[in-house]
Amino acid sequence: MSTATDVDPTARARDLLGVSRLTNQALTSWLHGLPGVDQVGCEARAAALGTRSIKTTSKAWAIDTAISMIDLTTLEGADTPGKVRGLAAKALVPDPTDMSTPRPAALCVYGDMVAVAKDALGGAPINVAAVATAFPSGRASMPVKLADTRDAVEAGADEIDMVIDRGAFLSGDYLTVFREIAEVKQACGSARLKVIMETGELVTYDNVRRASWLSMLAGGDFIKTSTGKISPAATLPVTLVMLQAVRDWHDTTGEMVGVKPAGGIRTSKDAIKFLVAVSEVAGEAWLTNEWFRFGASSLLNDLILQRQRMHTGAYSGGDYVADDSPSLY
Repeated sequence: MSTATDVDPTARARDLLGVSRLTNQALTSWLHGLPGVDQVGCEARAAALGTRSIKTTSKAWAIDTAISMIDLTTLEGADTPGKVRGLAAKALVPDPTDMSTPRPAALCVYGDMVAVAKDALGGAPINVAAVATAFPSGRASMPVKLADTRDAVEAGADEIDMVIDRGAFLSGDYLTVFREIAEVKQACGSARLKVIMETGELVTYDNVRRASWLSMLAGGDFIKTSTGKISPAATLPVTLVMLQAVRDWHDTTGEMVGVKPAGGIRTSKDAIKFLVAVSEVAGEAWLTNEWFRFGASSLLNDLILQRQRMHTGAYSGGDYVADDSPSLY
């Protein structure tokens, strides 16, 4: 199964659009030719999926799967090496009372903390993800964004979470957004690229769909809802639009692209709703941390508490697991 890493974004875009030269006019025509999103239908489907109940054995699997999909995150101006090491220790041993607890997929930090995170993880099979490209605003020159990306990769980042230029996107300058994503993708080298669309600023589901397709067209390995700094962040309806987009992209190109909702997902109940949506909309192939992630920190605490309750029959209480998570994550 192919991935976005296997192709040249500009050549692939010309082929898909049927043009000899990629222009903003061609991108605008193509993106605005995508089917519109039925807002009422989308929100009704999200509400229906949110009411699904699952059996105990399935819930146990879902909790373990959700833990394995977390990008354990700290993205605060007050982050210190000590805080990052503490989060790494939590990633390595999520529940000291039960060593069978899965580890999260990645530790997500600012670029200047990548080396600290890599050292603290000590070679464990947990990725280090770094936010880049002037996160969270994206307001910087392209040389600065590329330098930000390269610095993180050189420090050892396995994954890069970039932010798109929402101003360019909302003004219809799709070619600028495409080129920025494609150039950042090239700067990533072997690191996987997650493209943050900041869906809370895109306003409409149609814009979310267009940004999803544009991000995939430009070479993103993942499409991600939010920085976690803007509310609303990850909502189920928005994630449904993105899941539909990656499924349709796969049907069109044969390429797998991942989805990462981030910000505001705090409880096991919420996480399970998202997993149900992944299964129903994208398909079972996406039910792995290779293709689906949660950008979260406090979510891990609740998943551990629910896991303990299922295994022991007793609920430890919210103060049992240390909560050092940022507000939106």
